[in-house]
Amino acid sequence: MTYGHDDVTNSSQPSHTRLTRGRSVAGMEKTDANARGAMDPRRRLGALGESLARRHLEARGLRVVDANFRTKHGELDLVALDPGCLVFCEVKTRMVAGPVGDLGPFAAIGAHKRRKVRLMAREWLTARGSDAPWRPEIRCDAIGIELDPRGRLVRLEHLEGAF
Repeated sequence: MTYGHDDVTNSSQPSHTRLTRGRSVAGMEKTDANARGAMDPRRRLGALGESLARRHLEARGLRVVDANFRTKHGELDLVALDPGCLVFCEVKTRMVAGPVGDLGPFAAIGAHKRRKVRLMAREWLTARGSDAPWRPEIRCDAIGIELDPRGRLVRLEHLEGAF
């Protein structure tokens, strides 16, 4: 089910993909990021992907409670709540000009990265202490986003419980 946007989808499936037709997302990056001056193209692409991932999660009924949480192990992209889980999301965004490999952006989430995300999730919980929202389960999701060279969304895939 789509909620007013071609680039977000609501599905009861644990993994879902949404293909779109030429909807440009090039101007959707955070305005506060632009206010800081010229941004590294990789950071700009990552910020755009995280913005799309956030909209996707919110359209599916999750509430994003934190983003870009810095730890000694790296940066935790998104932390969200659904009724039964505290969800830590790793977002990978790629520009695609031709055929994409079988894993697409998910190819960048190897064993080392999965371990780092779990460590960052532990640090997030420790930093929040008793203020951390409680849910009976914790889940690590992966969201892969592919954009064409003009910045239009090609595919957004969300793997719940990816690792």
